Amino acid sequence: MGNRRFLFLLGTMAVNFLLFQSILVPYGNGNSPWSLGPENYAHVHDNVSDLVSEISNNGGVFELRADTNSVHSFPDKKGEVKNYSLELVSVGSNKRSIAVLTKNSKNGFPVKQILESKGGISTVSQLLKNEKMDSSDSTPSYGNLTFLENSRPRNDLFASDNSTAANIPRTKKMRCNMPPKSRTLIQEMNRILIRRRAKSRAMKPRWSSKLDLEVLAARFEIEHAPIVTQDKELYAPLFRNSRSFDFFFFLNPCIGRSYELMERTLKVYIYKDGNKPIFHQPILKGLYAAEGWFMKLMEENKQFVVKDPAKAHLFYMPFSARMLEFSLYVRNSHNRTNLRRFLKDYTDNISAKYRYFNRTGGADHFLVACHDWAPYETRHHMEYCIKALCNSDVTQGFKIGRDVALPETYVRSVKNPQRDLGGKPPQERHILAFYAGNMHGYLRQILLKHWKDKDPDMKIFGPMPHGVASKMSYIQHMKSSKYCICPKGYEVNSPRVVEAIFYECVPVIISDNFVPPFFEVLDWDAFSLILAEKDIPNLKNILVSVPEEKYVKLQLGIRRVQKHFLWHTKPLKYDLFHMTLHSIWYNRVFQINVRR
Repeated sequence: MGNRRFLFLLGTMAVNFLLFQSILVPYGNGNSPWSLGPENYAHVHDNVSDLVSEISNNGGVFELRADTNSVHSFPDKKGEVKNYSLELVSVGSNKRSIAVLTKNSKNGFPVKQILESKGGISTVSQLLKNEKMDSSDSTPSYGNLTFLENSRPRNDLFASDNSTAANIPRTKKMRCNMPPKSRTLIQEMNRILIRRRAKSRAMKPRWSSKLDLEVLAARFEIEHAPIVTQDKELYAPLFRNSRSFDFFFFLNPCIGRSYELMERTLKVYIYKDGNKPIFHQPILKGLYAAEGWFMKLMEENKQFVVKDPAKAHLFYMPFSARMLEFSLYVRNSHNRTNLRRFLKDYTDNISAKYRYFNRTGGADHFLVACHDWAPYETRHHMEYCIKALCNSDVTQGFKIGRDVALPETYVRSVKNPQRDLGGKPPQERHILAFYAGNMHGYLRQILLKHWKDKDPDMKIFGPMPHGVASKMSYIQHMKSSKYCICPKGYEVNSPRVVEAIFYECVPVIISDNFVPPFFEVLDWDAFSLILAEKDIPNLKNILVSVPEEKYVKLQLGIRRVQKHFLWHTKPLKYDLFHMTLHSIWYNRVFQINVRR
């Protein structure tokens, strides 16, 4: 009797065991529950160590998908490898698991958040949305998530069925490494400027001010200024809407009269709020020097600056986008949310402390920022302010007619920002075209693919070696070339545009959606060539087809426009400081909306 009961219980257990396994392995993967022994787990542990060594610099979270029936034995719920942990958690109703490799630091995403997405599987877009991240850094990055797709070797811990492998998302390619989805060429930018001059989009002020009427009166004077036939300080062909009659150019009256009214009328209040180094601490050397030089010269100025905000036509928010990155950005995090939040808090503070920002919604406030991230950092909370930006990309919110395209100037000497100024005369420039630089973005790779080592007249190189000799070679090439190629990098702007003007080389700008500096007043056709990105394969034919007479005029235009792109320790009339301030004033004059 006892033997029968024992056999009955044994048979019942066997049946239950087989039923249980049929539930665990519904698709017949061919892996038995006992197939992963200690020796195989050691192999898995080695794979994890290799994986950690590959991603140790990213500090992100890596997701590996697998079916539950592919992972049949695990000594511990959590395996530690140096500063990383591997967790296997069952999620969803379809019995799937996610193996999550996490860096044990505050920068990693919590495992719980990854697992709470719809259907138990988290996607890149879901996670980025949860963290409110923007992946368009100015440096190439691969995000905080990398999803790995593994093959299915025998006895592989992370083997999965075909449906799971097919659904694994790929790493998203960065925007700065892809061509733009839309293109706005220079001809369309001209039409946009005309439309926005005709009708203001600025918000009406919440209450009227006599200062608004002063700006409106200045607009009337500019529009009805008499024609100027001669101007000792301005070269008429450089400016928009200059009209020619016989052999004489008539200067657009708007420019000279507007500048004169700026000097006579404009008053600027500079907010004292904000602490160093982000506020009131200019950087005067290097790639981001433009915002620093403007800040320094503006804060030292006594002609335009007033201490009483009630007397100001414009309000300056003196922060440095470069110092904002240096102070707050977590290296390799690819998360700039805290930078934008910092400027939002600053805007909220001055809105609560002063009444002027809320009166116009920020339309009479301006900022000057020379950093690739500035359009993102100033979005929404500074949306209606006048933004003087180096990254003047119409696809990133740059508003033609309101915002100002700031020249990106590479300053090599603070004491003498005009060091090495000038170049050879036209007849001594024997190099047709020159470019050398880093392979930032997608466009420069296309340029080198078509022209590097392809033609002796086209001196197209990649990165030049570091050192003084290499730097001087770069400068001498620009001084000796007829045309200097200025392709976009990660963003639309490039310091080579101003460098070309600095060394009196005609710039060839190749950057769709790029608004050239001082676009509202300067006619860039008078001293540069602006080509579409699609024209790169035909670049030499375009350059050699330019008549010699036109090239001489372009060279003359470069030498005459040069003074508008120079910094001085003590500002001069029509120099880069005054041209920047004038464009801010000019755009405000033509965008003002008055409450009557």
